[in-house]
Amino acid sequence: MSMFLDQATVSVKAGDGGNGMVAFRREKYVDKGGPAGGDGGRGGNVIFVVDEGLRTLLDFRYNRHFKAPRGQNGMPKGMHGKGAQDLFVKVPPGTTVKDAESGRILGDLTEHGEELVVAKGGRGGRGNVRFATPRNPAPEIAENGEPGEELDVMLELKVLADVGLVGFPSVGKSTLLSVVSAAKPKIGDYPFTTLVPNLGMVETADGRSFVLADMPGLIEGASQGVGLGIEFLRHIERTRVLLHVIDMSAMEGRDPFEDYVTINNEMEAYDLKLLERPQLIVANKMDMPDSKENLEQFIEEYKETYGEEPQIFEVSALTKDGLTALLTATADLVETTPEFPLYEEEPQEDSVLYKFESSKPDFVITKDSEGAWMLTGETIEKLFKMTNFDHNESAMRFARQLRTMGVDQALRDRGAEDGDVVRLADFDFEFEFVD
Repeated sequence: MSMFLDQATVSVKAGDGGNGMVAFRREKYVDKGGPAGGDGGRGGNVIFVVDEGLRTLLDFRYNRHFKAPRGQNGMPKGMHGKGAQDLFVKVPPGTTVKDAESGRILGDLTEHGEELVVAKGGRGGRGNVRFATPRNPAPEIAENGEPGEELDVMLELKVLADVGLVGFPSVGKSTLLSVVSAAKPKIGDYPFTTLVPNLGMVETADGRSFVLADMPGLIEGASQGVGLGIEFLRHIERTRVLLHVIDMSAMEGRDPFEDYVTINNEMEAYDLKLLERPQLIVANKMDMPDSKENLEQFIEEYKETYGEEPQIFEVSALTKDGLTALLTATADLVETTPEFPLYEEEPQEDSVLYKFESSKPDFVITKDSEGAWMLTGETIEKLFKMTNFDHNESAMRFARQLRTMGVDQALRDRGAEDGDVVRLADFDFEFEFVD
């Protein structure tokens, strides 16, 4: 069965910055000609952008890795490398982007063309022009580019619609959508016909319009994950008005009023706020022989249960009877009902840009099975990647940086002795404590 994919986890990697260069001018009477190595260019960002032509996340089932290009390396004569192009990834309207590890919301993308920088490209490494000082006018030091941000993100799609059709499978929701809009949903006489929430633009007789979504059928237990339920209950969250479609012909052998109560119970079990939405009862298939009698019974049970007369719209999606009154009442409700927020608390101002967590330690010391000391940590690994070990001065600068961070003292405190192997990423070096 081809399920509608409303969740997808993808890996994104922003481009690394280009490497800075060690180069020298060739000038007479100038020591080595003076430094002339340019900076590297910045790496490309990974940016999600809303495309209103997309409706599902199915594309992300087959493409789960998105990597932006790296920046150009620095060049001689002080020329900087070119910055990389950003990578734009198209997502459908209504996509919520979360950090897969922490669950933190990075952004909520709803409007066509809206953009979200999910991973920032690394800055370019500095060339040796940047390291010249009066004491060291010809430095053989250059940085490698900063690594681009890398993370797994979870995408969640919630259908953006003004009105949602809810009800048991095969009550006629798809047929109703097909006759009131230009949508062409798949229609059949078996449960779970609708595997993708179909969207259609509906125009009323008086010229108003709204977006109508045919939600996949619910069954009892949907909020606990029975059938296709819990994945599709998510799609109802943003709709402003619900049309509760009931098969009054009872040809499937179910009781119309029990269906009505069951669906409401499922929505309440999933999220109490779903029942805060205005709901119109649509008695469908009124062209069938037993529908009038069943409607009378429905009204009696409704009054006994809720103590009031229900407002019911009698329609036949097949013959199109009663649709004009239903659509007019629906448009009235849409105009007077505010949009429901996606989440109770607004995201923090910086939540639209992913940032590395600053609360993590600069380095962590462990010992591997071979007895070597292991150095790990985001900050120290970034420093390592940005060091160009082809030049001795760069390596010496890295050693000073480790000492300033307190790595030497921390290793000594843990019991490291001169000559011990210290391993950082794929680099091994001998420990030598310097007071």
